[in-house]
Amino acid sequence: MKKILIVSVLAMLTFGISCNNNNQNVEKEGVSTVSLSFSGAFALYPLAQQWAEEYNKTHPEIRFEIQAGGAGKGLTDCLSGAVDVGMFSRELKEEEKSKGVWFIALCKDAVIPTMNANNPLLEEIKQRGIKKAEFKGIFTDSIHKWSELGFASNKGDKINVYTRADAAGAADAWASFFGKKQDDLKGIGVNADPGVADAVRKDKNGIGYNNTLFVFDPSTGKKLSGIEVVPIDVNGDGKLDASEDFYKDLPTFLQAVNDGRYPSPPARNLYFLTNGKTNKKELLDFFNWVLTDGQKMVASAGYVQLPQSIINEQLQKLK
Repeated sequence: MKKILIVSVLAMLTFGISCNNNNQNVEKEGVSTVSLSFSGAFALYPLAQQWAEEYNKTHPEIRFEIQAGGAGKGLTDCLSGAVDVGMFSRELKEEEKSKGVWFIALCKDAVIPTMNANNPLLEEIKQRGIKKAEFKGIFTDSIHKWSELGFASNKGDKINVYTRADAAGAADAWASFFGKKQDDLKGIGVNADPGVADAVRKDKNGIGYNNTLFVFDPSTGKKLSGIEVVPIDVNGDGKLDASEDFYKDLPTFLQAVNDGRYPSPPARNLYFLTNGKTNKKELLDFFNWVLTDGQKMVASAGYVQLPQSIINEQLQKLK
């Protein structure tokens, strides 16, 4: 399938008040305020917002600017000095580490294959699941019809694939699941996580992939309207076993990520990055809070906490 770039359906998401100098301290009503700027992964954006809002309750002098533009943008903005912190949703490559990127792991998230909730083959697909090799065929342009996977062709056979047009940790994590990279993924290119979800939601034959919180509503735990999960046949036995059927709601899915039943990748750690280890006290203090008190918010926000041993390792990096 020829990869087509279509116009982005989502403007840049921004939290906070913009400022011209990310490192500038500004006087406001007699109080010295400090701006901390973040850019990057859609996967981490909702939690970073919640952390900032909660931290501001006890640290009103901090002015947060948080933008979601994809993990690739987060890395680029971090290295160029455009922002203080990059939000990142995949493992760093050695060549990226060699550029001086410093990072801390925060929590765990997952990328989930998605399809239109009105697909006429939905029930059959949910009962059987899709094997890793079959996903590879669908997303690398060798499988174009559900009948090629053994499903009935009289109910609607076409598969329209949607993928990320922007450099995205979600795309890389999803491609890594079947041994590929983002550049290997074929389909209709759409900017941003919400863009892929919206494209699949509007196309009865659509299939894509999204970060957890663009599939499940964290407040209700239910799947978002118009979106359905394409279940993974993890053991490849041609049916969705009870141990593989963990998509009914967000808590059930997160438990599967936590105990390893959902594969990794596409489950992965999420990170904050800086260009070299920051010496900005306000930022280090915020990082310390995120890895301690802020961890209490991880599960309720729809993410998976990392083991305490890994959190302790991140805290050591701050010293």
